[in-house]
Amino acid sequence: MNQQSPTLSKLAHLSGGELLHTDGHDPVITSIGLDSASLEVGALFAAVPGTRKHGAEFAAATAAAAILTDRAGRELLEAADEKRPVLVVEDVRSVLGEISAEIYGHPSQDLTLIGVTGTSGKTTTSYLLEVGLMAAGYHVGLIGTTGTRINGRSVPTKLTTPEAPTLQALFARMRTEGVTHVVMEVSSHALSLGRVDGTNFDVAGFTNLSQDHLDFHPTMEDYFEAKAKFFDPKFSVAAGHSVICVDDIWGQQMATRAANPVTVSTTGVPSDVSARQIELAPSGAQTVELDLPDRDEPLRFVLPLPGDFNIANAALATALAWSVDVPTERFVAGLSKVAVPGRMERIDAGQDFLAVVDYAHKPAAVAAVLDTLKDQISGRLGVIIGAGGDRDPGKRPIMGAEAARRADLVIITDDNPRSEVPETIRAAVLAGAKKAATDAEILEIGDRAAAIEALVAWAKPGDGIIVAGKGHEVGQLIAGVDHHFDDREQLRRALDDRILKEGEQ
Repeated sequence: MNQQSPTLSKLAHLSGGELLHTDGHDPVITSIGLDSASLEVGALFAAVPGTRKHGAEFAAATAAAAILTDRAGRELLEAADEKRPVLVVEDVRSVLGEISAEIYGHPSQDLTLIGVTGTSGKTTTSYLLEVGLMAAGYHVGLIGTTGTRINGRSVPTKLTTPEAPTLQALFARMRTEGVTHVVMEVSSHALSLGRVDGTNFDVAGFTNLSQDHLDFHPTMEDYFEAKAKFFDPKFSVAAGHSVICVDDIWGQQMATRAANPVTVSTTGVPSDVSARQIELAPSGAQTVELDLPDRDEPLRFVLPLPGDFNIANAALATALAWSVDVPTERFVAGLSKVAVPGRMERIDAGQDFLAVVDYAHKPAAVAAVLDTLKDQISGRLGVIIGAGGDRDPGKRPIMGAEAARRADLVIITDDNPRSEVPETIRAAVLAGAKKAATDAEILEIGDRAAAIEALVAWAKPGDGIIVAGKGHEVGQLIAGVDHHFDDREQLRRALDDRILKEGEQ
């Protein structure tokens, strides 16, 4: 364990950068960050180029002992007559992970670190891992879409995969607090932008790949290649071991890139680990059997989450735990208690139909949750969908089509329009739904709360309704303003209002 803070000259040697303004002074660097205003004395300010301004323009406002920047930042600092030591590199982000890890004493080396990547299922798989690991007696850290937790306690963070300085500081904090195992969602953005550089993953898990993030990745192949960095041994960020779900063609392709992967399947594809449903309860809970390489008899456990895709998530989580020598009997015993916020989350106000909130915001996920809900109801199926602004526009009509092929009622509404005109986004989803040429009733209601009220009013006994897209999120971003909005709150309010009105009749 190396927890001694490095000097600036050591960081210069590590990064191959050039030191300026040292005058024989070699400060010890105790922390690092991108936010100039939040840094303490003894910190290194990482001044990176932004979309509008260069971080070096904010150097005067920081208490940091030294500055890490590129050539453009160096020119800005010289123009401002900056006197503090400056470390100049070609590309700050390319060295930020390694430098951050060095400053915090390479904390990931002292943790059992499990990374999960893929398009859908990362959050659910991570929650399953957290619950199972804690049930097996470990102290667990979780970093992902719904935030960060240490032994079940929330820690504020902003990104699915935080920037490298924040990430390494989190690892160091977890190490200090006695965490033994860390479960982390790893996005394609994080792999492409170097946020996990300098991190030692014991094992990486792959869920699946479907259309998403094509605003960031020009093609599906580029999207796949970003994920492949986590598995292909030729890349420095590749994990020591890998567990890959091969239920889709992308998983099968990923397995050819990894070295000695453990493969997982729920569809009968030949694999090292296989899982299947043997019983389905009316609540959607599933009894699952899972085969592992070192067991003569299959593991059997109850999974409270509905859907074939959640069997795949549970199988992947269990195989990941098995790969780092976690006792699997104790692990799966904990899975019966799992609940994932905003993932097939049932909202029950005493109504006589099924009401669910789910995070599905990409075509394959919309299709999967609707197919799952259909299996649980005897009546009709209604869905609310929308699409986020400033994100992959190509998936919008496909989402509309997938919904229209499965639901009896499709209500198209606003998700997070961000800086885009909401009507334009809705029009693309609407066009896809209409092009599907089904018998589904298709409505457009821009106000999301009004759309939820209309969906609840439509439902009859035995029906199922799902509010898709935002899941656990508690805000709606419109024209740069984040308004409080929680689908779960709105759905419960609409259900309560309906029940109250029915009681008055």
